[in-house]
Amino acid sequence: MSAPHQPPADTAPTAEVTAGAVLSPAASTAPDGPTDLPDPDDASADALVEPADDVPDDGAARSGTELLVREGDVAGDYLERLLDILDVDGDIDLDVEGDRASVAIVGGELQDLVGADGAVLEALQELTRLAVAQSTGVRSRLMLDIGGYRARRRSDLTSLAAEAARRVASSRQAERLAPMNPFERKVVHDVVAGVPGVHSESEGEEPNRRVVVLPDR
Repeated sequence: MSAPHQPPADTAPTAEVTAGAVLSPAASTAPDGPTDLPDPDDASADALVEPADDVPDDGAARSGTELLVREGDVAGDYLERLLDILDVDGDIDLDVEGDRASVAIVGGELQDLVGADGAVLEALQELTRLAVAQSTGVRSRLMLDIGGYRARRRSDLTSLAAEAARRVASSRQAERLAPMNPFERKVVHDVVAGVPGVHSESEGEEPNRRVVVLPDR
């Protein structure tokens, strides 16, 4: 649905991968001793989510959906007020995708709300989540997109991750990808999980945390 808004008047050599290309690989000479590889990242925000032990009943599912719809409504109101303050023209689309609310601001000149590499978008998403949590009393995992940035980024990362996974499966050499935020790392983890013979882990600390694609042993 759309809420229109108008303004008031490693064990092997690794290669470094950016969003567009592979940087120069590490020296081809193998080290004398074993190379440390990243530890599994099961507890991180971008780790693969394990299925729940119990399947919720229909009543619980309805209740969960109602909460997500309410999250979207609260977020829409919050963002509408923000657009008024900034005097920015945009429409707000609300949806529920899987187990989280999804909110998108579309139309208008929105690049300033995205920022370099999506930095402003990430900040606005956190502010929106805080506003939702304050209203509902429940921590929110709401996903915010502005001007289609996340959709385009997801498509680019899907291609990047698939290509890296195929290279690793063929060469048996690990590859480190460029630093990414939790949303981006999750996209990469999901893609790599679908490629036989390889797996992915995360290493490093924010904001330089990155995904490493490794061959299965």
